[in-house]
Amino acid sequence: MAANTTEYETDVIVIGLGAMGASTLYPLAKRGEKVLGVDRFAPPHAKGSSHGGTRVTREAVGEGPAYVPLAVRSHQIIAELEKEFDRTFLVKSGTLIVGSPMTGATPLHGAQDFLASSIAMAERFGIRHEIMNADELRARYPQFRAFRDTDRGYLEPNAGYMLPEALIEAQLEGARTAGAEIWTDTVVEKIEQQGGKVTVTTSAGIVKAKRAVVTAGAWTRGLLGAPFDRILTVTRQAIHWYDADDFAPFGPGRMPVFIWFVTDRLEDYFTGFPVTDPSEGVKMVASRDTPDIDHEKIGPKAELWESNEFYEKHVGPNMVGVKPDVVNNAACFYTNTPDNGFIIDNHPQMDKVLVVSACSGHGFKHSLGIGEAVAQVIHDGKSEIDLSAFNLARFL
Repeated sequence: MAANTTEYETDVIVIGLGAMGASTLYPLAKRGEKVLGVDRFAPPHAKGSSHGGTRVTREAVGEGPAYVPLAVRSHQIIAELEKEFDRTFLVKSGTLIVGSPMTGATPLHGAQDFLASSIAMAERFGIRHEIMNADELRARYPQFRAFRDTDRGYLEPNAGYMLPEALIEAQLEGARTAGAEIWTDTVVEKIEQQGGKVTVTTSAGIVKAKRAVVTAGAWTRGLLGAPFDRILTVTRQAIHWYDADDFAPFGPGRMPVFIWFVTDRLEDYFTGFPVTDPSEGVKMVASRDTPDIDHEKIGPKAELWESNEFYEKHVGPNMVGVKPDVVNNAACFYTNTPDNGFIIDNHPQMDKVLVVSACSGHGFKHSLGIGEAVAQVIHDGKSEIDLSAFNLARFL
């Protein structure tokens, strides 16, 4: 919770403590910056974009070469955090991408040929992988019932899924230990810059900082206004967990995370995860181009009919042994740019305010690398990883 204060001074304020905010706050604190993290809720929470138990990760990112170094570095940082906290944050179940020459060309997250691009990134960056034909896929993965003869699979064995809530919790814990101040249940109302100083008005009082980092996800456009209010859209994405006849075939030792382009239509692709806990069910999701929404009015929930419809369209026809019984469902929010890329850049009118949003539904796997890079920009003046591809100017 927030300190009882009417005015607080700090070197850096990080606004929003989900994936990006937590991953930025901790390395800033470790570098000795006086840093304050603020969130309107008590993270990790289920009201934004950084929940759901698991998140897909891989290093050969089909979205393009600018993303791969961030994903690779994120995996390295996770390994460091696992040693530091003696906890598991990444399960290397492998990540499998399946499609045909036609379906593999289905665009996803701005990549026009997602499967081919993923393979190209693996080859370019020397990332361990395996390519399988349809017969090999059928032999190895009997959980899938509808592979086409033209399908091929890209398997990245050192990929898998990250544990988002555990990662956020650990990084906030580490940030506190390193000296960061954290205010939860604190609403940021306004950000202003006068000269070289940023003034942030919150429900707990005024904060004056040398720099501000906005990692507010779906709240970014409302908080910052122009030009972000016209650039960013917010979409709601449903998450579903189903019962199974036997959970053993869906464990991380037998089924990888998968991204499956079932046909040449993007609306037929879906993603599934290995079972982390049988009582929670088998998780299935799909990114969809849904309408722009007011996320605060709708809220992070899903309806039973959505899970039933998802099963009938995707799960039942394509998976063996997953039952139609819905164990749980939820929703999260994607904050999107027109090209489905990231924004990591200074505010056009406030050069002391660094905006780290939107991540367009594929940011979590990069979050630790992004957070470290942002901390380097703040502390050292530049980042080791090139962030120029994520400039705001491409939308202005």
